[in-house]
Amino acid sequence: MIRTSRPPSVHSTNTETGDPFAVLLRPPATETDHERVLRLQREADAKRVNDSIDEQIRLDRERYKKSKQDVKLLLLGQAESGKSTLQKQFQLMYNPNSLEEERLSWRTVIYYNIARPVRRILDTLDLYGDEPDLDDDDAFTAISGSPGSRLAGSGQSFEPSSSFSPASADTQLAALRARLSPLLSAELSLAERLSGGVNVSGSGKGSIFVRSGWQARTFGMAFGKARTNSGRASIDQRRPSVDYGGQGADGQGESEKDKLAEEVGKILIECQDDVRELWQHPSVQRLRARRKLKLEEWAEYFLNSISRVSSPGYIPTTDDILHARIQTMGVAEHIFDVSLHGRTVTWHLFDVGGARGQRHTWVPYFDDATAIIFVAPVSAFDQYLDEDPRTNRVDDSLQLFKQICSNPLLKNAHLVLFLNKTDILHAKLARGVNVKKYITSYGDRPNEFDAVVNYFRAHFTQVHKRNNENNRVLYTHLTSVVDTKTTQSIITNVRDSIFRGYLKSAALV
Repeated sequence: MIRTSRPPSVHSTNTETGDPFAVLLRPPATETDHERVLRLQREADAKRVNDSIDEQIRLDRERYKKSKQDVKLLLLGQAESGKSTLQKQFQLMYNPNSLEEERLSWRTVIYYNIARPVRRILDTLDLYGDEPDLDDDDAFTAISGSPGSRLAGSGQSFEPSSSFSPASADTQLAALRARLSPLLSAELSLAERLSGGVNVSGSGKGSIFVRSGWQARTFGMAFGKARTNSGRASIDQRRPSVDYGGQGADGQGESEKDKLAEEVGKILIECQDDVRELWQHPSVQRLRARRKLKLEEWAEYFLNSISRVSSPGYIPTTDDILHARIQTMGVAEHIFDVSLHGRTVTWHLFDVGGARGQRHTWVPYFDDATAIIFVAPVSAFDQYLDEDPRTNRVDDSLQLFKQICSNPLLKNAHLVLFLNKTDILHAKLARGVNVKKYITSYGDRPNEFDAVVNYFRAHFTQVHKRNNENNRVLYTHLTSVVDTKTTQSIITNVRDSIFRGYLKSAALV
């Protein structure tokens, strides 16, 4: 028998290390001390990178496993439907400390919500002048024909002046415009601050969009990681907490004062009488009666509150923050810990920009959504999209709702419909705005709240039925999300229904 022998190098490798590849990794016999140091350093660096990758993979696995147990709630709907106000109500319920930290930053928005309508009023006066519109005389008479008439929804009354004339009105308005010029100039600075210089095409004239974390710009701070507190961080995890160092009982801290807000506040103190005079001027009341001037509800709220909002040391109330209006760009994530029956679950609430040009940003969040709250403003039957003045806003809501109901990525999501702004619907119907003038299919139905809201609810329900392959239940609520007590009661009901679906999907019931 012929015996064979293995190559000495391989035999040596196997007996010494047990690893046939060790010979390939063995340093050359001619390696110098300096080369050895460099080689060991490279190996240490490579191991450090490898260990970091392994740790990141482990964390990602844990995060993914945990995220599968979280609730992901999407707030969907067109622009100005009330989504961001609803988000603030969630924030009030589940993370009130974060809203308190932001309170002063809302002054910038509120001041803008005053300056912008003032400019719009003056521009409308320039456009239409003060010549009476004979087709609308009845509307004007109904509003101003008797002393002490109250403008529906404004909370303001005025006495028509017997000496009023177009010539005197022109003189008064010219003087008001001159005295209000500092506020008009401040509007541009406020818009630049809030938007960060971002322009959004196709968003409608005069629209200002903010990115998540706009509160940081209010205090001139760079973006940073939010401070973690018991209520969890909110606003995309990027909003830095604002520490009002040395603040007194009024919440005004010397170390974190917003110089722009302070300057605009001083302008408002000087201009408040002029703003009030403009808002109550007979020419403005006439334009509103003729529906040549249509202001959003938030504008009316702040113009009616001008004395309080322009007072020295003003700090926004919670109602002020709920009424403050600013459009969201993209999708902002807010995180809350929600407890029920001894179980705490992390909720990720996504507040989306609702303008047509922003809706493409929603899709990446559809895949694993737990629940959707679709917000549709039923008061908007006489309004049209800023982006497309030919499209009625209620019709746009119905079309958008159809897309949400029929989207296959959302077929398993819990679906809740908020028919919102019922308080504004009440006010419009009370002052005689006819639905059938704007929604021809409404026909001869009564121009009353119950009939109108049931008509709209039936249409949304029909859209859901036609696009409900998964036999999903639609939960519908009539809401006014600026009403804290009622809205938080509805949120509690929504939370309970979402939890039931969550527990079933997790096979826990």
